[in-house]
Formats: sequence, structure tokens, C-alpha cells
Amino acid sequence: MSRTTNIMIAGVGGQGTVLAAKLVARAAMDAGLAVRSSETIGMAQRGGSVVSHVRVSDGPIDSPLMARGTADVLLGLEPGEAVRCLPYLRPGATVIANAHPVPPVSAALKRASYSGEAMLEYLGRTGARLVVVDGDAVCTEVGSPRVLNVALLGAALATGALGFTTAQLEAAIRESVRKKFVDMNIQALHAGARAAGAGPGAGA
Repeated sequence: MSRTTNIMIAGVGGQGTVLAAKLVARAAMDAGLAVRSSETIGMAQRGGSVVSHVRVSDGPIDSPLMARGTADVLLGLEPGEAVRCLPYLRPGATVIANAHPVPPVSAALKRASYSGEAMLEYLGRTGARLVVVDGDAVCTEVGSPRVLNVALLGAALATGALGFTTAQLEAAIRESVRKKFVDMNIQALHAGARAAGAGPGAGA
């Protein structure tokens, strides 16, 4: 029987959700696995919801979209977007969540409160295996706010939930990212792994 891993990546426009999905897909293809993926992108290019479905299997995959209740891993680049995707999680799934929120446009227009802490508390009550990453701290360490997506991949890698090795993700970065940004993204991968409580050699 084939084994399929369903990985959902959720964020807002500009956070690199689609690139993170492409890196996972590239690592899977390099490992000889089947991959199907799909994105749903909100109306706003920046600030709108972006959700990527990535399905990886050692056998045929029937659809690029996963059914509700079947996601094994959820990467929440924005905590509110992670909460929005909770219906897709299977019991006991792993959730890697950025600690820092990006208030939606609707909240800003209405001047409504928007608490990342409340979102994280809600995620913690779901029974999922929750790992919270201080994305701002990792980005400061690496020296760029644009590496949050790869940092969360590193955190997921450290938990073992993705099923890839460090070397496989590093190779995917080298193949998919512009050369001048490769080293920075590999640093982010390792920093994210450390932020999740594991050293840079996790999964190597």
C-alpha cells in the first residue's frame, strides 16, 4: 500500500507560501517520489490568504487537493491562517506556526483587535502537535525578513514530520532559489531547525 504525506502551507501574500511548496515538491521529486500540488490565492496579491496543498507519495496520487481531515502537516506562516486551515488536519497532525501575526486588511479597516497569541492558544487546544517558531527572531538572525518560509520548513524538518533529510531540502534550495540567495536560505533552514529545538543536523 502506498504512503501519502499531505502537507498544507498557509500564509498571506508576500510570505513565500508558494516557494515553500515548490521546495517541498522539488525535494520529493529528487527523492523519486510522486508529487501533486495546488495553490489557492486570495484576491489581494499581498495580504490575501494563500494556501498550498502538497501531496507526496510513493504511489499514484489521485488529486492535488487533499480532503478535509487528512493533512499530516500544517505550516502556518501566519497564525490566523493556520487556524483557518484546521478543518483539514487529521487527528495528531503536526502544526508548525509562526508566532507573529499579520493583521488582515479587514481588521485594519475596522480597527479591530487581532491577537496572534489568541490564535496560538487556539491552535494549542486542538490536540495537534504544535511547534511555535519566533519567525521574527529567526529572520533577524539570518538578516532578512524574506526567509520566514524556509525557516518554518527547517522547523518542520527538525520534527521529522516532512520525511525529508536536511541534505534533500538544501539541494532543493540550490535548485530552486537564485544563486545569490542560496546561502541565506540554507542558513534560514538551519536556524528554523534550531528554533524548533533541534540542531542544524536534524534529519541529516
